Amino acid sequence: MSDDIEGAAPGHVRIRLDLSYDGKDFSGWARQRTRRTVQGEIEDALRTVTRSSRTYELTVAGRTDAGVHARGQVAHVDLPEDVWAEHRERLLRRLAGRLSHDVRVWKVTEAPPGFNARFSAVWRRYAYRVTDHPGGVDPLLRGHVLWHDWPLDVAAMNAASAGLRGEHDFAAYCKRREGATTIRTLQRLEWERDAHGVITATVRADAFCHNMVRSLVGALLFVGDGHRPVEWPSKVLAAGVRDSAVHVVRPHGLTLEEVGYPADELLGERNRAARNKRTLGANLNGDVDGADGDAGCC
Repeated sequence: MSDDIEGAAPGHVRIRLDLSYDGKDFSGWARQRTRRTVQGEIEDALRTVTRSSRTYELTVAGRTDAGVHARGQVAHVDLPEDVWAEHRERLLRRLAGRLSHDVRVWKVTEAPPGFNARFSAVWRRYAYRVTDHPGGVDPLLRGHVLWHDWPLDVAAMNAASAGLRGEHDFAAYCKRREGATTIRTLQRLEWERDAHGVITATVRADAFCHNMVRSLVGALLFVGDGHRPVEWPSKVLAAGVRDSAVHVVRPHGLTLEEVGYPADELLGERNRAARNKRTLGANLNGDVDGADGDAGCC
């Protein structure tokens, strides 16, 4: 993986890929030897369409878990200059012909200086979709919407969400990884029911740790259906330890919707700053631990 601060190595060009995928039949983003993954699928397609003997490794903004979808995922890859020059005009169309129908690359562009898909990002926005309709989920949406079989109070869930926003140690809502911080800045967490009864949680943060979004959603659903009081999710957060009552909801309701980046002239600065070790109250403008980032996310 090319995580260098300055960009592509000499003789190479950094390419940004904007992509989406249906996570149902993928074992997550990260390449695995014996399982189908999004990274493996795209890297194999790149090797094939460029007629290369080597695999060009992708770096991604958010490493989604098995079953999680993406509409606005971003990755980068460093290609040799001669490979890029030969294939740049036809690369997008050739990838479309080679990739399976559940993953699409929408843009292939030369990245500006300092760009790193992972470390230059300043926020990631996810959506989790659920319905409490007594009849269940619309069959056409069943792969993207969770059915909750208790009526949900959206106002109560929004009230409970308010206490979770801001910079906190989200250890109570994350699966810990050795040496990685669980401090995050949750910029947005709100719920809205649409005209069809689908309730969407919009969750935006500088970065996320493993199981964070799905754990937050699980806690807030308990508030929405009346099993827990509005104050309970904040009390769990303050306790700082995993609570067995917090359920990690199923992955199929979760979609990475968008990744935000600063202006081009600030990409390199963000790339460098985001690798700093983070502590509470450090005022690092949303910086994340370089050993963690969005790895194994949500």
